[in-house]
Amino acid sequence: MDRDDQREGGVFPAIRHHGAVKGVTGSAHEWQPGPGVSVLIDCGLFQGRDAGPGGASADDLRMDFDISCVRALVVTHVHIDHIGRLPWLLAAGFSGPIYCSEPSARLLPIVLEDAFRLGISWQPDRVEAFLETVRRRLVPLTYDTWHRIALGALPVELSLRRAGHILGSAYVTCRCWPDGREGAPHDTVFSGDLGARDAPILPAPVSPESADVLVIESTYGDRQHQGRESRTRRLEAVLEKALSDQGTVLIPAFSIGRTQELLYELEEIIHTRRSDPVNDTLAWDALPVILDSPLASRFTQVYRTLTPFWEQEARERLAVGRQPLGFEQLLTVDDHDAHCRMVHHLASSCRPAVVIAASGMCAGGRITRYLKAMLGDARHNVLFVGYQARGTPGRVIQSRGQGGEVVLDRQTYPIAAGIDSISGYSAHADQQDLLRFVMGMQRLPAEIRVVHGDDRAKRAFKARLETACAERGHRGRVICPEG
Repeated sequence: MDRDDQREGGVFPAIRHHGAVKGVTGSAHEWQPGPGVSVLIDCGLFQGRDAGPGGASADDLRMDFDISCVRALVVTHVHIDHIGRLPWLLAAGFSGPIYCSEPSARLLPIVLEDAFRLGISWQPDRVEAFLETVRRRLVPLTYDTWHRIALGALPVELSLRRAGHILGSAYVTCRCWPDGREGAPHDTVFSGDLGARDAPILPAPVSPESADVLVIESTYGDRQHQGRESRTRRLEAVLEKALSDQGTVLIPAFSIGRTQELLYELEEIIHTRRSDPVNDTLAWDALPVILDSPLASRFTQVYRTLTPFWEQEARERLAVGRQPLGFEQLLTVDDHDAHCRMVHHLASSCRPAVVIAASGMCAGGRITRYLKAMLGDARHNVLFVGYQARGTPGRVIQSRGQGGEVVLDRQTYPIAAGIDSISGYSAHADQQDLLRFVMGMQRLPAEIRVVHGDDRAKRAFKARLETACAERGHRGRVICPEG
């Protein structure tokens, strides 16, 4: 019997999925430890053709499920596909606390301000009223500590542990006692998004000791990333090749996480190569790296203030005077007029440069103006370093490549620029990382729910999990829920 069906029969804890089960975006999972009360884990935006079981989509973000039982929201991290529907959740009447890690509490208002302006209103008074509501509700939690939360008379506890995905990311364990305090606790773990084992800046996630139920992402459940060393070499090689004809390399990147990792790796390449030539006219230490995203710039500044949450290698670079997120060749573009001038300059000149701009899936944002101006010129290159969801312009450009076409803002543009992809720079764990997270548990879950992936990725990871569990003699079940 599916746990959703058990809920109807009064068996708790129960889980219902309201997003990230028919694709990778729109994460929203409802954990109900007892009658009439529940906790929502994430409340994310849908992108591309992804949709929720209740009908919500990128074009209709109203809450498509009953929130009358929801007493609290837990945010695993601040990517828009995990928190972007929060304005609609508040509009639907949610009035509970918002739990998250301490770094996420610093970052979340920045993300939501941008999302509110883009999706709802630019009016300053409305934006500030919304942000003030969010700030009042925020309850930052320390990592690796059990926190008792108020959920009626039920004894319920939460624990956040580092997920290694972006700064502040966490996987959450929800604990309850179905038979009262005298009985054994029941632990449900929600992975959120897990990071790759050897990603820069952040420490890798450590598996929980055990879980009764695990809800785990599967974005890259069907593939392996390149190792960090090989992907850095590949990034260097791609840049050398792309910049050899005096063009610009455009890197669509999410403003938080991916951008900071790229800056970190670019600083390492520039630091190592220094005066070596990129091409006949340019040395590495003279290569401009342009961060054209006000939001990414704000996030990068916050990253710089939260160095205690960095991993050891990154802190060692700081200790010897290096600035992995603020090196000399890094130029930031903030206001709109400067952005337009930069696009015109790079499109019309023969000045090699690297541009990092949002959005990561080319679905709006400043990267769109660069693409419109440069996709039709073979001197330029587009480098994808992250997942491109179905139905997004990024997926179209990536899959069709040179000789194809893409629609941007209802106009068709030819693709003459070079197209490259480096999957190793994804902030998501690959299949082996995900498997390691599960198999690292001393006691495996009785039930594993595979979510947050395309159908192929979910099926592949489900099959791999079943094989690995069988090899350990474990008879728990692995499912891909639909809602």
